[in-house]
Amino acid sequence: MTKLFATRSALVATMLLVTPAIAAQQDDEAPPPAKPGKPISAGEVLSGELNAMKIRDVKNAGKRIAMYQITSEPRRLPAPNGLCDLETGPETFQLITSSDAQTTQLKSFVGKEISVKVDEIACASDPGQMSEAVVTKWSLVRK
Repeated sequence: MTKLFATRSALVATMLLVTPAIAAQQDDEAPPPAKPGKPISAGEVLSGELNAMKIRDVKNAGKRIAMYQITSEPRRLPAPNGLCDLETGPETFQLITSSDAQTTQLKSFVGKEISVKVDEIACASDPGQMSEAVVTKWSLVRK
C-alpha cells in the first residue's frame, strides 16, 4: 500500500514540475504574424470553392433564398475597404445575384472550384451578410 502511494505521489510531483515547463516552451513557439493577402480590384479574377446557403430575405417577408459564397485565399480589397478589419483580408466572398440567369448558372457549380471576374467588391456591412466581403457585380469565367 505504501509503495502504491509513493508511486502515485512521485507521478503527481513529476506532472506538477513538467507541465509549466511544457507550457512555457509552447508560448515561445508563437506562429509568425499573418501576412496580408494579395490585392484584388475590379477586373481581376477571384477563384475558390462555391458554397450555397439558404437565408431569410428580410426585404421579402422572411422568404428563404439561396445565398452563394466563394471561399478563397485571403485577399486585400482596394481602398477605402482595405483589409475589412481583418489581419489578412477577407477569405469568404458573397456573390450577389442580379438575375435568375445568374442564380441558375451558379446552382450547377455548388461545391466546385469556380472563377469569377470581379467588377464591384466591398466589405460586408449589412447584418444579413454571411461573408466577410461582398461581390455585387461579377461574371463567371470559363476555364
